[in-house]
Parts: sequence; C-alpha cells; structure tokens
Amino acid sequence: MATFFLGIDVGTSGTKALLVDAGGQIRATATAGHPSFFPKPGWSEQRPEDWWTSTCAAARTALRKGKISGRDVGAVGLSGQMHGSVFLDGRQRVLRNALLWNDQRTGAECAEIEQRAGGRAELIRLVRNVALTGYTAPKVLWLRNHQPRLYRRVRTVLLPKDYINFRLTGILHSDVADASGTLLFDVANRQWSVELMRRLDLDPAWFPPVTESCHVIGGVTKHAARAIGLKPGALVVAGAGDQAAAAVGTGVVRTGVVSATMGTSGVVFAYSEQPVPNEDGLLQSFCHAIPGAWCVFGCMLSAGGSLQWAREVLYAEALAKARSAAACDALYTAMIRAAAAAPDDDALLFHPYLTGERCPYPHPHARGAFIGLTRAHTRGALVRAVLEGVTLGMNRQLDLIRALDIPIREVRLAGGGARDPWWRQLQADIYGVKCVSMRSEEGSALGAALLAAVGEGAFKTVAAASAAAARVSHTYRPVAARQKRYQTLAARLRATYELLEPLYRGPA
Repeated sequence: MATFFLGIDVGTSGTKALLVDAGGQIRATATAGHPSFFPKPGWSEQRPEDWWTSTCAAARTALRKGKISGRDVGAVGLSGQMHGSVFLDGRQRVLRNALLWNDQRTGAECAEIEQRAGGRAELIRLVRNVALTGYTAPKVLWLRNHQPRLYRRVRTVLLPKDYINFRLTGILHSDVADASGTLLFDVANRQWSVELMRRLDLDPAWFPPVTESCHVIGGVTKHAARAIGLKPGALVVAGAGDQAAAAVGTGVVRTGVVSATMGTSGVVFAYSEQPVPNEDGLLQSFCHAIPGAWCVFGCMLSAGGSLQWAREVLYAEALAKARSAAACDALYTAMIRAAAAAPDDDALLFHPYLTGERCPYPHPHARGAFIGLTRAHTRGALVRAVLEGVTLGMNRQLDLIRALDIPIREVRLAGGGARDPWWRQLQADIYGVKCVSMRSEEGSALGAALLAAVGEGAFKTVAAASAAAARVSHTYRPVAARQKRYQTLAARLRATYELLEPLYRGPA
C-alpha cells in the first residue's frame, strides 16, 4: 500500500496540488496560476495546455515542499472547475480555447436545447436540470452555430479535469459527478442521456465512458510521470467536479450536513440518498462523488467575486501598494473589520449579480446594484452591504433545499467565508442554523486526494476517507435578534430584484 496520495484541483484562477498520507492527513500543498481570457463581454476562456503546465508545476512544488518522493505516491485524484468544454479533433488535439463555467454567451443555445428537448419539463425529466449558460451542452451547440468549421472537426468533448486525466493516462474518461454538469447526463440512472443527444443531433461517441469517482481508470504514463514528478504506473482515479470533491473534503457525505462554499462563486451543497426531482430547475441535481449517492446544490456566480470586486474598487490605492499576495489577502481582513464596525443599516442593500446569476435567479444578464446609498455611507458600510448581500443570496439557496424536504442540521463553511470569525457568525445569523468551520480549508483538492486513497485501497469507502480528514474547528450558532433582522433584509432584497429584473434584457 502506498504512503501518499495526490489530489489535483484545476480551478478557475489556478491549479492546486495536495498530498495526503494514508491516514488522510495533509502533508503539503502548492498552487500554480493560469490565465483567463475574455475576448468579449460575458465570454470567459482558458487554454487547456495552461492547465497541464500549472498541474505539473503545482505537483512538483508540493512534492518538494513535503519532501516526498514521487515514487511514494500511489494514486492521483483529479477535481476541477465544472462545465467547461474542451474540444478535441480526431488526433486528440485541442481545437480551441475551452469555454468556462462562467461564460455567458450561450443564451440562444439554452433556448434551442429546451425547444429541441420538448420543453422545460421534458428536459428536467431527461436530465433533472434546466439549460443554463454555464453548462457544457450549450457550449457544444454554440460551436456548431458560430464556428461550424471547427465543429466539423470535433471528435471528443472533455471536461477540464478529464483533459488532465487524459494527459496523465492517455485515456479518455469521465465520472458521474462531473458529467452531471454537462446537461447531457441521465442523473437518475448515472449514464449519458443518449435520448437527449439524439434530440440535439449530437454524436454520443464524442463523450467518454463514465464511472464512479473513486474508481481507477488507468495509470500514469512514462511521459506524464517525467513531466509531473511521479512514478510510471501510479494509479489514477476518475475524480469529480470541484463541488462534489469539495463535499468529500468537508464531510458532506451524510444526510443533514450541508456545505456553504464562498469561492469566486458561492455554492450550497447537500447530500441526498436518492435523485432529487428538481421540478422547478432552480437548483442543480447531480450524482455525488459517492457511489450510489446524489446531491443537490445551488450556485450564485459572484459570491467571493463580489468581495474581490469591492477590494479592487473601494481599496484600489491600498491594493496597488501591496507588495505580495499575502499583503493583498490581508486587505480582506481589513475590509471585514471595517464592515464589522459599520452600524446596522436596513436601508442599504447590495445585489451580488455582477456577472449575471444562476441561482436563485437563472438570468445571465442580471446585474449588481447598491440600493439606498446616501452621502453618510462609508467604505465599511458598503463592504458590509456586500457581505450581507452575498450571504443572503447563499441563504436563498438553503431555502430552496429546505423546500425539497432535505434536512439541514449543520452548515460546514468553506472558502473565503470560512476564514474570518465575524463572517462565520454572520452566516450563522443569516442561515439560522449551526455553522462550523473546518480545521482544513482545503476542499476540492483534498476531496480528490481522498478519492485517490479510496481507489488505491487505503480506505474502504469514500465516507470513511472523508471522516478521517474532515475535522470541525469552531462552531457558531445564530443569534435570534440578528436572525430576525436578516429575514427582513432578505424580503427587501427579493422585492427590489423583482422591480429591477425587467431592466435586465440584454448585455450591459
């Protein structure tokens, strides 16, 4: 049995590599960035080759930091940003930049999918989800509609982490959790929806075989082993999309435990023992990374992204003077301190829809807004409104999950929202339920490493691996008076969005 397991998470801003030992404890982490490209407003792309470069760099750095030999890594697990599209030709070469999860160009294609499927209700029956601009299927149709010469050369469509798995093993493969986010997957039966592909006139042969997330798909090739610093033949498991992998890393592997993750986007994720009907399509109903389990979650597009925007705009001078990444991150602490010092203000509201929205408002052209501004408002007051608006948006997702009769007894906080005690308490007050932070802030990369450990045999089940690694650090409980105030603010946010929504009819 091997000593260490490598988790790789191909994120939006960079790739993280994480090493755990046979007991599930983290031994080293490293991150390497990769660029994004925005050719037009609302478009978001990356080069798959850059993912491979950052994967190799991050993995080698993690091995060096942990003083671990690549010969002692027995298995690799992949996680990554979901929904992205990698188009390969017949010689398995990349045809163009990948379109990302936050790319909003496919509104017309979403309408086309719904029409070809036979209506929204029929689409939900087939794949348990509605057509959203972030999903993979609309991107495939966009390529057909707008770049037909490239489309005619397509022979394979991969998701981001599956492209890295291909570079590692030479094998085209995916997993049930990540494939669920393509809008081409029969979630209830854990297989591709050949029927929907037929209605969309897509070739099923373009989409790779799928398996459960912890199953071994192959071994690291000699060429990849040299590039990444591992031994040839190290096992590679199928892995999972970032949300399902993060759930494994934070312990969302049983009923009643939910995660709330504040990254660039904000995701509320719940475990389910059965497929979730998702009749209104506001949430996302996917397969979990745990064999025989499912999940439901919502995704708001600008959660931590809203706070990042506030830092860039409200603290531009301080940001320009920051000489290191640590100094840039320290600005967030200063911003939250200023927000905590600002008085309660029921009149000042913030709509966090800076890049459109997915949940609870599936509207690609929704926009952000401050409402109730006066000359008396300080930077701290504006930052507080941003934090409250983002957290109230997350709570709307919790409300949708509760409406499905899925119990919520504990919310596990992850991402930027888990790093500050004041923001943790704010979340407890708004969510109205016990919230906990975890000893480790690593989510997706840790989950990917644990899936690798299960595939190699270090743990018998994904739940057992998760229990070994996911440990609670601090607990926060809601304060009744604050909870009541935020219920009032939530109602005002919904009412003001309904007033503004008719204005959001096209690109800004």
